[in-house]
Amino acid sequence: MNRRSLLLAAFGLAIAPAALAREPAPPLMLAETYRRDMSLADYWVSEKYDGVRAFWDGRQLWTRGGERIVAPAWFTTPLPKQPLDGELWAGRGRFAHAVSTARNQTPNDIAWHEMRYMVFDLPAQPGDFTTRLAALRRLLPITDAPWVVPVPQERATTHEALQALLDKTVKMGGEGLMLHRGASLYKGERGNDLLKVKPYEDAEARVIEHLPGKGRHSNRLGALVVETPDGKRFRLGTGLTDAERENPPAIGTWVTYRYNGLTAKGLPRFARFMRVREG
Repeated sequence: MNRRSLLLAAFGLAIAPAALAREPAPPLMLAETYRRDMSLADYWVSEKYDGVRAFWDGRQLWTRGGERIVAPAWFTTPLPKQPLDGELWAGRGRFAHAVSTARNQTPNDIAWHEMRYMVFDLPAQPGDFTTRLAALRRLLPITDAPWVVPVPQERATTHEALQALLDKTVKMGGEGLMLHRGASLYKGERGNDLLKVKPYEDAEARVIEHLPGKGRHSNRLGALVVETPDGKRFRLGTGLTDAERENPPAIGTWVTYRYNGLTAKGLPRFARFMRVREG
């Protein structure tokens, strides 16, 4: 059975043989951004791990974009045969290590020993998130695989308590928090059943042009022109390192940027480049 069949079978879906030539990304649940006016009733809260989103189909790890993650056999052999959704994480402030380790098609054994698979959902498990969470807690941890970790979850209460937890997490080097709605079924789409809570807003856009730099940045990238999924275009000129200006993200690449609200024209205010989207 090929990868597409495995992914679809995990979600109980069927597909016509003629369509099997395509290799789609895993149908993962994607997050919207939490707003203060949202009700926290029936949400679970956990830390948002700054790593590489990884889907285990029962046999192999895949990135959010459908790229194969080549992990050492010892890392994946103890994993259960059912699908898992989680994050490959190397610890707070170690995003670069997680990315380089997951992208290496020749696995670096030493690097992988510094990785953990933080599992937060069971995509093929029947029931709502609260039911799936109970099943996850029965399934994990695995005695022989301490690197496979069930993500700690607690009930969300008030906005003030959520903000206090966010401040504490960020001060310890964390990226933010995640909210999972207890009554939600697992759906491979973006929605309010899954929310990210950060001290700033972030989003993704596609690189469509490179603008040359001036002054100190002469003869290298000055800014990226990017386009949002709804067709809005703007420049990303801050947040780029010297190395990224020398070797900028390729045209067509999706990048993540942070911003502080929107302008009257609906463009991100104080947009700042963060990183190339992984997977």
